[in-house]
Amino acid sequence: MRLGTRIFLCYVAILIICFSFPIKWTLDNLRIRYLEGVEDSLSDQANILASWVGVQMENGNFRTAELVEVFKDVNNRKLSARIYSMLKTHVDMQIYITDAAGIVIFDSEDASRVGENYNEKWRDVQLTLRGEYGARSTKTDAKDPDSSVLHVAAPIMAAGKIAGVLTVVKPTTTINMLLATAITRLELVFGISTLVAVLLSFLVSLWMTSPIKRLTQYADDMSNGKRTPFPRLDKSEIGEMGKSFERMQEALEGKRYVEGYVQTLTHEIKSPLSAIRGAAELLEEKMAPDQQARFLGNIRNEAGRIQDIVDRLLELSALENLKILEKREKILFSSLIRAALESKDAILSKKGLRVVSQFPSDVMIEGEPFLLRQALSNLLQNAIDFSPAGGKIELKGEVAGNMLNLSVRDYGPGVPDYAKPKLFDKFFSLQRPDTGKKSTGLGLNFVREVALLHKGDISLDNCPDGGLRALLSIPCLEK
Repeated sequence: MRLGTRIFLCYVAILIICFSFPIKWTLDNLRIRYLEGVEDSLSDQANILASWVGVQMENGNFRTAELVEVFKDVNNRKLSARIYSMLKTHVDMQIYITDAAGIVIFDSEDASRVGENYNEKWRDVQLTLRGEYGARSTKTDAKDPDSSVLHVAAPIMAAGKIAGVLTVVKPTTTINMLLATAITRLELVFGISTLVAVLLSFLVSLWMTSPIKRLTQYADDMSNGKRTPFPRLDKSEIGEMGKSFERMQEALEGKRYVEGYVQTLTHEIKSPLSAIRGAAELLEEKMAPDQQARFLGNIRNEAGRIQDIVDRLLELSALENLKILEKREKILFSSLIRAALESKDAILSKKGLRVVSQFPSDVMIEGEPFLLRQALSNLLQNAIDFSPAGGKIELKGEVAGNMLNLSVRDYGPGVPDYAKPKLFDKFFSLQRPDTGKKSTGLGLNFVREVALLHKGDISLDNCPDGGLRALLSIPCLEK
């Protein structure tokens, strides 16, 4: 994923994380804020009306018939009140009154409810008669969340005692209309703000990554040998990094060619030197003349290999740049395996490793013998390095179609998951169990390049019962 995309997605993620909850909380609590405002007004109205009724009761002038007439007149009124975006056409507030026992003595909505015991039925009456604040919200239709009706009660005081309860009733229909309008406008504002923020995040990501793109183009041009001026960068850390790149490029330009030779030479002569050293140590011990002759022969062979490596170093240094093999020979594959095993004989003996091999003896391949022998040697050396002392290494060759598949399997610790994607990277290496040291990390990269040049492939996988299996696939010739 590109850096600009990452920055953009990070901005968007931060925007979502930081604002999704406040926006959701605002929308979810908007209805509560509206209800609080309405309930505050209803509480004032209930207390004012309850005080008026209480005075009438003390004076003996309270008559429910008068309230009936008042509400008839109110309900017959035609209103045309423009309240911001809402047009109010009728009064939708109702009241009911109970005595000190909670028995309904007046209901502006339904006179048939007079005589019902609301003290047993509704909490607004129950709480108010106990001297507490009484309010409730009740749905007229249990399945319709917008059918809630607010009930706010106040005590009717007469002669210093609670003589009854007056409850103001207000449907939430008007509140729902106002709330829907407010939510629509808020969603529009939030939506526009989010789009603007996303657009600005995109522009910021472009602005932040543009100097990096110029620096990357400069590095690519220099890698391709082009003469290009150093790009214009800002004065931030990116500009400082660019100047460091320029200084590094100037310092390494003269060293890169030699360094590649040194790295390759160091890696490739490591195995034969180990074989010579192992054979020399064994020669210090008492042994039969035929064994001594065999180890001396190994020393001569490995010394010849070192000479061969030095002679062919110029060819190896250009390996990665080769598109096709300039020199191809028909090779008996079994001879390559035997040569690779003989070169490791001393190291195998010293570590007490047993090699179990099974491969066809008559399969012919076409390629560069030196490169293929070095690739096989590298795979064997890896298996030796990671095998426990006294263990075994398995070599198995099979022909599938026009491909020869050679597996080199050890019974060592295998490869950790984090290292699998890096195994073929240059200079990446894992610690050897015996010494705790790392190799130069060029061997597997070399094997892969050889396989690709021969139109083959190489893969490494952990085995279920332990160890690692390297599978080298090379095209073979038809018999």
